[in-house]
Amino acid sequence: MIKITFPDGAVKEFEKNPSGLDVARSISEGFARNCVAMEIDSELLDLSRGIDKDSKIEFITKKDAKALEILRHSTAHVMAEAVQRIYKNAGLTIGPVVENGFYYDIDMEPVSEEDFPAIEAEMKKIIKAKIPFVRKNVSKAEALGFYRDEEYKLEMINDLEDGTISLYTQGDFTDLCRGPHIPHTGFIKAFKLMKVSGAYWRADQTRPQLQRIYGTAFFDKKELKAHLNFIAEAKKRNHRKLGLTMDLFSFHEAAPGMPFFHPKGMEVWNILLDYWRAEHKAAGYVETKTPIMLDKSLWVKSGHWENYRENMYTTIVDETEYAIKPMNCPGGMLLYKTATRSYKDFPIRAGEIGLVHRHELSGVLSGLFRVRAFHQDDAHIFMTPDQIEGEILGVLKLVEKIYSTFGLGFHLELSTRPEKSIGTDDQWEMATEGLASALNKYGLEYKINEGDGAFYGPKIDIHIKDALGRTWQCGTIQLDMSLPERFDLTYIGADNEKHRPIMIHRVIYGSIERFFGILVEHFAGKFPLWMAPVQITLLPINDDLSPYAESLKNFFDAKGLRTEVDARTESLNKKVRDAQLDKIPLIITIGNREKETGGLSVRTLDGKVRQGMPQDEFLDKILDNIRKRKLELDL
Repeated sequence: MIKITFPDGAVKEFEKNPSGLDVARSISEGFARNCVAMEIDSELLDLSRGIDKDSKIEFITKKDAKALEILRHSTAHVMAEAVQRIYKNAGLTIGPVVENGFYYDIDMEPVSEEDFPAIEAEMKKIIKAKIPFVRKNVSKAEALGFYRDEEYKLEMINDLEDGTISLYTQGDFTDLCRGPHIPHTGFIKAFKLMKVSGAYWRADQTRPQLQRIYGTAFFDKKELKAHLNFIAEAKKRNHRKLGLTMDLFSFHEAAPGMPFFHPKGMEVWNILLDYWRAEHKAAGYVETKTPIMLDKSLWVKSGHWENYRENMYTTIVDETEYAIKPMNCPGGMLLYKTATRSYKDFPIRAGEIGLVHRHELSGVLSGLFRVRAFHQDDAHIFMTPDQIEGEILGVLKLVEKIYSTFGLGFHLELSTRPEKSIGTDDQWEMATEGLASALNKYGLEYKINEGDGAFYGPKIDIHIKDALGRTWQCGTIQLDMSLPERFDLTYIGADNEKHRPIMIHRVIYGSIERFFGILVEHFAGKFPLWMAPVQITLLPINDDLSPYAESLKNFFDAKGLRTEVDARTESLNKKVRDAQLDKIPLIITIGNREKETGGLSVRTLDGKVRQGMPQDEFLDKILDNIRKRKLELDL
């Protein structure tokens, strides 16, 4: 008899080795139809697998996040089969699940989205047939024999250790895979191929370039529709497109991955920095600045040369090798050493808007989200061990205040020691415990990312959530006891002896360029009034009223408002429409009545219009809105 224990503690006995599906059916046929896979003693398995010993079972149903990953991976197999049916010589490599879908890298002739309908039609045939996914365990020798004519699969198998290898077959199609998979292809109720791009085999530019076909899949057509609507809305908010139409920034072939900010973009940039500086000054920070290029010896001492060299730009000056900084930390160490420090000086909170350069592969560059040159709102906090918890809590509270100003929620993750790291076990344990203690006291739930810390210390990653519910990792708080030791940083303690300070690295915006891009998409270009590069546009209805419009502009400019006049010989409707496309929050129409009465005809981006608004009332409302950095505009 096989005893199966369910999550609620109930136990059932089976006379022979039951499959997961048998156990599910023992509950009910309806329940079994909703099961996708199972966990036996925490191991994720196909429902068809037999259970040969007493076990704890947990079923993965269509409502579980793991189920969606299994569905998408299975859909990748279906897509690969469909591609091979149409393109007979297509060579398969890998087809993993990624965020919001899956992809498969295939060595084949170039395809485009115009080819997707034919591939999707073939996929629908496979899905309609409800073909079971059947697992077979084979030896390495058997796997090599099966794939003797497929170079990519042979390479992957040769990289595996000797032992059992699993193959999954659906009908006439077999793929190398560890699984698990859905019971049969009919579980795929809604899918769509999304895009295609080029990808080098194993990300090696010397290897063949493959066709990477992306897709997505759901258990329900409504979920697919909602996802596609979400993507359509995200496209409307695309910061690269809005950046050009709003005249904020651009990219040029002469400097790949290095953005050019236009005057209007610089208005927003400076507003972000002015706010950052105001909040940091209030929180007890001082601001510093370090050089962009430093001697190689400094990067060797910091550990970057050993651990980060492949991402650094270097040059030779006067026969000495230098590196353009990828991080601000070493410069901050030199600044600390310019004076003798006492425990009475602590904590020292030193911020820097530092321009850094990191070599990213051209294929991963993505607007402002992934660049090669960017500014970090870095800060290094030096402290005594007993100040760790208080300083981390202080950073978390500052993070909360700044993000809430932009209407951004966030969640926290604690990332621990990676395999490639510097520092002693004791240092890492103390640093990790310090971060965890502060997080527990802060009180917001957090998750742990094992092995995802920086090479010099554990960190708290801060993930913001935008208006579309997307998450972005921006802020980090990293506790570091290694660099102070490498640079021999000391302070004089209360015992008049030298001690080693504890240091925090932290950013809040993260990459300011990336944060800028996130805000463009978060607000869909409709920045709140205090952030808008142009806050007011004045639209005289004829040329005779242009001088009056200019006088109003001068008046508003004197109040610190960013104002422009649209004196073009165009219809009023076109001027209004253009102002709306430029996302200008306040559109003021000027006719003869407005000139005679001094009243204002004001239109906001949400379509609300106020006629004859007194100038004093208008100024009071908008200046109060700007001063309080409100997210909404209410006249």
